[in-house]
Order: sequence, then C-alpha cells, then structure tokens
Amino acid sequence: MQDIEEIYKEYFETVYKYLFCLTHNSDLSEELTQETFYRAVISINSFRGDCKMSVWLCQIAKNLWCDELKRNRKTENIDEKNFEFFSSDNDLENNAVSKEEKVNLYKKMQKLDDLTREVMYLRITGELSFKEIGDILNKTENWARVTFYRGKTKIKEDKENG
Repeated sequence: MQDIEEIYKEYFETVYKYLFCLTHNSDLSEELTQETFYRAVISINSFRGDCKMSVWLCQIAKNLWCDELKRNRKTENIDEKNFEFFSSDNDLENNAVSKEEKVNLYKKMQKLDDLTREVMYLRITGELSFKEIGDILNKTENWARVTFYRGKTKIKEDKENG
C-alpha cells in the first residue's frame, strides 16, 4: 500500500478535476478535495482494492459533494476558463478550441440531463475511462460509453442545427 503522501501527490489533480466538474467552483473544489483526502486517511483501512484508488477517492468526493448540496441546496456557476472543450467527431474529448467555442459547448451541455452531463464532464475534464466513470456512478462501463456517445451526438446535432 502506498503511503498517504504518495496517494495525495498522485491523485490530487484527478479528485480536484472531478469535484470541479460537479461543483463548477474552484474554491469549493479545493476545499472538498482536502476533505476527501482527510476522509481517505481516516478510512484507508476500508479500501479493499477491488477498484482503482482514483475511483475510491472520487466516490468519497462525490459523497462529500452530495452532503454539501444537501446543506446548501444550491449550485455554483462554472468557472468557464477551466472548462475543456472538444469538437471533432473522431477525437471529441481531446481537441481544445477557442474560448468562445468553450462557452458555446458549456451552454449546450447545460441542456443535457444531469447524468449525461456528469458523464461528459468526467470524460472530458476528469479524463477518466468509461470503466472508471461507470464505477463512480455505480453503472457499467458500457452504460458510460453509450451515455457519453448519446451526449456527444446531441451536442453535435445542436451544433448543426444552430
């Protein structure tokens, strides 16, 4: 088992990006990331190793975010300059484009249902595999892949229609 300092260094960015996808707020994401690692330290013995460490940490982070939502009952605005955009049909999640296009994509993604939007954020900004996304959302890898594809298709249709 890695020590907690190594785990922190290796997974901080992944957990932070995941939380940013959920919160759309850099300060809150930072705070929840710190709390995630605190919770991981006190419960490291409960990590069974039947999933990747990053998946386990993101599950802790998601639970903290849900707790935060219950406490506040509000959502934050996204910091658009930190949002990653994609455009091509074949390599959708890897192409960065202009800030204006990023803003337009963000607006289109807001029209997607919550689960599809979350899958899109995890894939694009969190750079997680479909298996990891499925694990985090308690779904299958195939479900995550299909959901991402459908979201991508809907955004592409919206782009072509206006």
